[in-house]
Amino acid sequence: MRSGPFKNPNFKPSFQIFEKVKHTRILIVGAGGLGCEIIKNLAMMGFENLSIIDMDRVDLSNLNRQILFRRKDIGRPKVEVAAEYVRKRISGCDIKSYFNKIEDFDQHFYQQFHIVICGLDTISARKWINGMLLSLLTFDGVNDELNCATVIPFIDGGTEGFKGNSRIILPGISPCIDCLIDLYPPQTKFHLCTLANTPRLPEHCVEYVKLILWPRGNPWGKDAELNEDDHLHVQWIYEKSHERAINYGISGVNYGLILDVLKNIVPAVASTNAVIGAVCATEAFKIATNCFSSMKNHLYFNDQDGVYTHSYEIERKVQCPACSNIPSTIEENLNGTLESLIDSLKHNFNVKNPSIRANIKGKLKMLYMPTIPAMEEMTRANLKKSLRELGFEDKTEFIIADKTFPKAKCFQLKAA
Repeated sequence: MRSGPFKNPNFKPSFQIFEKVKHTRILIVGAGGLGCEIIKNLAMMGFENLSIIDMDRVDLSNLNRQILFRRKDIGRPKVEVAAEYVRKRISGCDIKSYFNKIEDFDQHFYQQFHIVICGLDTISARKWINGMLLSLLTFDGVNDELNCATVIPFIDGGTEGFKGNSRIILPGISPCIDCLIDLYPPQTKFHLCTLANTPRLPEHCVEYVKLILWPRGNPWGKDAELNEDDHLHVQWIYEKSHERAINYGISGVNYGLILDVLKNIVPAVASTNAVIGAVCATEAFKIATNCFSSMKNHLYFNDQDGVYTHSYEIERKVQCPACSNIPSTIEENLNGTLESLIDSLKHNFNVKNPSIRANIKGKLKMLYMPTIPAMEEMTRANLKKSLRELGFEDKTEFIIADKTFPKAKCFQLKAA
C-alpha cells in the first residue's frame, strides 16, 4: 500500500498487490527446522494459498527448533501438524498438506504453483525438484525462445550448523541446482576396511550396517532400497548397529545418531534456520509483488564468529547436465570398465543408481538397468566389460536415467 525509496521503478502500490499475495500459490518442500520457519513466515505475511510436501514424522529431537510441533505431536506426519497449527493460528490461510514423496506427483501437479520453496537436507531431492521445474519449460518460435510464462521461480534454502545459504533460481534463465552442485560440502566417508575390521566410532557401526548388512540380508529383500524416512527400516538399522557396537565395546549408538548418519545430518541451530527462513520468505514476497528486485542470486550466511552475510551472482555452467542443451562431457579411459564409468557418474554428478543406454554405431543399446531385477541380471555382465569392448568411442553419446532426475539426460564420452 506504500511506496519507498528502494522500490522497483515500475512498482505501483495498491490494494490489488495484497490481493495478489493472498492468491499466490506457493509449494514448500520440507517441513523440518527450515521448513517450519518458512511456513510460519509466509502465513504471517499474508500468503493464504500454501501447500507442503514432506515424508517425515515428528520426533522428540525436533522439538527444540521446529517451532510448529509439540510433544503431543510426536509420531504424526509433520505436514499434517504444521497445516493444523497454521490454520488454527491464522484464519483464512488455506494450507494443504501432502505426506508424500516428491516423486509421487507429476508435471501437472507442479505446474499449478507460482513459486516453489525448498527447505531440504538432501542434494538428491533438490536435484529432482530442479529437474522437474526445468522439464516444465516450453520454447516458442524457430529460435527456441524460452516461454517465460512457464518459468516457476525456485527458492532454495539450506542450513548446516551456524552456516546457511539461500539462492534464487529462475529455471532456464539463471544457474540451476546442478550448476551449483560444486558448492555443496562433500559428505563424510569412511574407509570400508575400517568399517569391517576395526570400527572405533558409533558412526562406523551404522555405516557398516548400511553398506554391508543391508544389501546382504535386510527383511525386505535383496533389491529393497533403504528408505531413511521409513521407521521400520531405521529401526532395523538401529538394532543391528547396536548389536555391532556391543560386540566391539563401542557406546553412543542411539536412534538420533542413526538418523544423523543415514541422512548426513549436521546438528541444527535454530537461529540459522530463522535467518535463512526469513530470507526465503522475503524473496518470495519480492517475486510475488515485484516491489523490489530479487537477490542475484546466492546469499551466504555465517554466525559462528560474529555475524557475516554476503550475496553475489553466480553464472550458469556452460555444460550443466540439467539446464544446458549441450550434452555433459565426462572423461574416461576406453579401457576402463562400464562399472568405472558409473562410479565416475556417481562422483561427478551425484547420481545414485543409473541405468545407461548408449548410441553404439547408430543404434541405441541398453547397457545396464539396475531398477528391474530381470534386466539387471541380463545386463550385469556388461559392468566388467571395457568401454571399448562395448563399442564406445571418443564423443560417443549415452543416456542415463536415475531417480535423482525426473527425466533421462544425455552425456558425451571424452576418451582419456
